[in-house]
Amino acid sequence: MPPPAGASRSGAGSEEPESPAARRLRRLSLHLLHLEPSPAPADQAAGPALAPAACAGRARRVEGGADVAAALAAYLRGRHRAAQLRLFDFLRARPDLQTPVELATAAHRELCFRQLRALVRDAGVRPLTLMATDPAEYFAVMEAAGGADISLGVKLGVQYSLWGGSVINLGTKKHRDKFFDGIDNLDYPGCFAMTELHHGSNVQALQTTATFDTVTDEFIINTPNDGAIKWWIGNAAVHGKFATVFARLILPLQGKGGEPADMGIHAFIVPIRDLETHAVLPGIEINDCGHKIGLNGVDNGALRFRSVRIPRDNLLNRFGDVSRDGKYTSSLPTINKRFAATLGELVGGRVGIAYCSVGVLKVAVTIAVRYALLRHQFGPPKQPEISVLDYQSHQHKLMPMLASSYAFHFATVQLVDKYSEMKKSNDEDLIADVHVLSSGLKAYITSYTAKSISICREACGGHGYAAVNRFGALRNDHDIFQTFEGDNTVLLQQVAGDLLKQYQEKFKGGTLSVTWNYLRDSMGTYLSQPNPVTARWEGEDHLRDPNFQLDAFRYRTSRLLHSVAARLQKHSKTLGGFGAWNRCLNHLLTLAESHIESVILANFIESVKSCPDEKTREVLKLVCDLYALDRIWKDIGTYRNVDYVAPNKAKAIHKLTDYLSYQVRLVAKELVDAFDLPDLIIRAPIGMQSEAYAQYTQYVGF
Repeated sequence: MPPPAGASRSGAGSEEPESPAARRLRRLSLHLLHLEPSPAPADQAAGPALAPAACAGRARRVEGGADVAAALAAYLRGRHRAAQLRLFDFLRARPDLQTPVELATAAHRELCFRQLRALVRDAGVRPLTLMATDPAEYFAVMEAAGGADISLGVKLGVQYSLWGGSVINLGTKKHRDKFFDGIDNLDYPGCFAMTELHHGSNVQALQTTATFDTVTDEFIINTPNDGAIKWWIGNAAVHGKFATVFARLILPLQGKGGEPADMGIHAFIVPIRDLETHAVLPGIEINDCGHKIGLNGVDNGALRFRSVRIPRDNLLNRFGDVSRDGKYTSSLPTINKRFAATLGELVGGRVGIAYCSVGVLKVAVTIAVRYALLRHQFGPPKQPEISVLDYQSHQHKLMPMLASSYAFHFATVQLVDKYSEMKKSNDEDLIADVHVLSSGLKAYITSYTAKSISICREACGGHGYAAVNRFGALRNDHDIFQTFEGDNTVLLQQVAGDLLKQYQEKFKGGTLSVTWNYLRDSMGTYLSQPNPVTARWEGEDHLRDPNFQLDAFRYRTSRLLHSVAARLQKHSKTLGGFGAWNRCLNHLLTLAESHIESVILANFIESVKSCPDEKTREVLKLVCDLYALDRIWKDIGTYRNVDYVAPNKAKAIHKLTDYLSYQVRLVAKELVDAFDLPDLIIRAPIGMQSEAYAQYTQYVGF
């Protein structure tokens, strides 16, 4: 095995006597690089012999690579893989439903609706039923649909997660009885009308009103100004017949001094088009938001309401209701509690986005890795050219990304399982845990995927720029994942806010939710001074020990949490709560990301331990080690600043990260093959498993 570029033998060729520390460092570096040590100088006492054998658990060149890929695929494969395969088979047999590379906006919208209708009516998929009975299968179907066309996955999500989810989660039995089947079989295409021109993230500041008329027993939906126009509403421009409209519930004469009472944000079912003629209904104005950067199969529109009357029964009244005589009742005592409960029921959208974002990352990484193995450029004099993936710089780009794909896979599988358990149990602690965890994972994973797609494009050179090789569409379609269902910066602040709440509970003697257990168990340890001995340990066994890796992640999080809490307390005295939060905002975002990385790593470690096949477990351990050490190295300054890692240890982490990238490169083909993505999903000629160049030349006409 050739050593990584730039490796040297410390002290070799030196005429000065070698110190014991230098000799130890040299032997360790030789051990990591699998080089034979030179004999000790005659005037130095020889220490214990260091055998050049490979360290335990290292991946070697794969024999029977197909078997390794199959074993990995079997472990990765979810229990609903069969549902995905049925969907792939259906789409493969229907070329008329496959999205071409070039397609005008109007044609893409119609194709996307035909795709969804075919899945429901021809393939027999019932997404709303799945969402209500088995969320894990629903998300598996959504991921498969998004693999075929991200617009299709989002269109499906708008219809079922948002429009359908709002009805079954915010409504009551009367709403489910009336709308469930029509939503499920696509007779009732619908929208989720929350965002307004002036307000997106700040939902409590929405301005659309729903004023109750006690004379006619109706709500009057009104857009009071241009800033309140519902904007970016999926399904609204062309296909939607209903909308769940989020508006301020106004009760006339019930406020102080006979003023109208504002009961806060509630959801209402508003018909927007005639069921038979599809004509826009009176009082409603719909305009098209137009061509977008991506996702042009989804018809986003803008809605204005001019005194649109709906029956009182169209209030989705799970958390608040209005009687015939105009009296308001709720099981929740305050506007804020009702608002929190309402948004809490919509968490499934974030779960689905995080899960599907991992699917997009897998496609991009698969294309880039397969092309890097295929592409040969330069080489030693008078020898064949080598694969571009044999270059250290290319390994540095792609191998940590491949490791992250695996880490995110296991994290989102666990998130889906937690969400499914939450829907069955309605346990309050689990609801709170899933809310924050879904916020953090959605924000962290979608941001990482967005950056990674561009890196993959660059890694494929000029051929990565061809539209047929997918990176442009993947980048443009996925980019909005960072914004809808909660802007990532806002979601990370929710995570940071919850961490601070848990931190306060810790010192008040309260209990912590499951995800934050490490703060309860080890806060004292993590906030103490680093051990000067372990700060210098640099052996491979130590660096690849999951306890060291997880402790490093959690130490960083605990330090960030402790320091930002102190800063907030200090600045709030002069700036107030809001000003202090804004002054510390970047610190808070770093804290949230650090915590989510700790959660991801903990889950990855457990997934490795749970793998029943020894050889597969060894490969996953290698990938997990690369994920952990690459993250530590990327933030090595933090660890050095607090002396958690000494200089020699930092260098050892850097060297080992490069070495692990090389080791993962040796199994890169098996790792991407294990994603088990059919050609129907990959589609890029340069990402095919065989005859990639032949398919590419054929595509352009040769």
